[in-house]
Amino acid sequence: MEQNKDAENQIFGKLSIISMRGCEEITSKIDWYLKQFRKEYEDEETYVTHITCPRFGTGEGKCVIRETVRGHDVYIISDIFNYGVTYKMYEKENHMSPDDHYQDLKRIIAAISGKARRITVIMPMLYEGRQHRRSARESLDCALALQELVHMGVANILTFDAHDARVQNAIPISGFDDVQTTYQMIKALTRAVPDIKFDKESTIVISPDEGGMHRCMYYSSVLGLDLGMYYKRRNYSVIIDGKNPIEEHVYLGRDVSGKDVMIVDDMISSGESVLDIAEKLKKQGAKRIFVFTAFGLFVNGLSKFDAAYEKGEITKVFTTNLVYRTPELLKRDWYYEVDMTKYISLIIDTLNHDNTISQLLVPVVRIKKLMEKIGQAPKE
Repeated sequence: MEQNKDAENQIFGKLSIISMRGCEEITSKIDWYLKQFRKEYEDEETYVTHITCPRFGTGEGKCVIRETVRGHDVYIISDIFNYGVTYKMYEKENHMSPDDHYQDLKRIIAAISGKARRITVIMPMLYEGRQHRRSARESLDCALALQELVHMGVANILTFDAHDARVQNAIPISGFDDVQTTYQMIKALTRAVPDIKFDKESTIVISPDEGGMHRCMYYSSVLGLDLGMYYKRRNYSVIIDGKNPIEEHVYLGRDVSGKDVMIVDDMISSGESVLDIAEKLKKQGAKRIFVFTAFGLFVNGLSKFDAAYEKGEITKVFTTNLVYRTPELLKRDWYYEVDMTKYISLIIDTLNHDNTISQLLVPVVRIKKLMEKIGQAPKE
């Protein structure tokens, strides 16, 4: 029995967690969970390896690792979209762009200098993930970045709710996992809205576009709910801000009158599409509208969401803590944060023991147990 326990506790390499700038809070929580998981057989003060990425006055940078990582199993936590991090260049304060963060990520890998036993990059929102395919003479930035990271020695890349996970075809013999947030979102909904009913007469799942149908199909399947969809009618004769403008959202699906609506998407960028859809659903008689998205970017601010909330067009917006959230967002009554740190900690702990994470990546069993716990198991 003691031998079996030792085998279970055998690790791939000494665990090191590296936090990129802007990820200190979530990394601290991950570190705390890991210490709770392992306190019976390890007595580590911290699993965090400290680094700095200073900038020169010209904006150039470098990475310095403060402790050894030789032979370690290294996990780099990277929020590529954290614009809350700044640096000075020629005495001007600059907000870090995704390109800046990605360059720092490469600096960290370069500073490790091949000494780690394995490097895993946890990049919740994939760098250039929306530039995943070529529709004209244009760059394929996401595929190029994945190949570059693998070439530098990264063994595994973990991302969440990828815009299009098929981009992993760029690195077909390297580790790439697209982790879903479905269970955490549903659990958060049951906590924030205790009177929610998961039956076809009360609730419906809506996809805001054709590309998100696979995501919504999963929600509707595990919850036993009907599914509807909006498709975007675009004007392909012009390009505004790098894209063809949407002229109209057209609904396909069952009647939403008197029902709670779950709108599920991978991200909120400006939020214009989801707010337009929420307004249309409300005019169609929808009861309450809940928006679920892994990444809340809110690139055009929060004022339009405030207005929609005041008019009753949205009830709650659920996003994760995987990307930067402004202090203003966290104070909004319509906002609910979904904490993913325990889930990430479980994934890291499992991988560090060189075990499969297959069961962690398929949340259907946990969702069914949650439905049974609240007495709303879907009818077969």
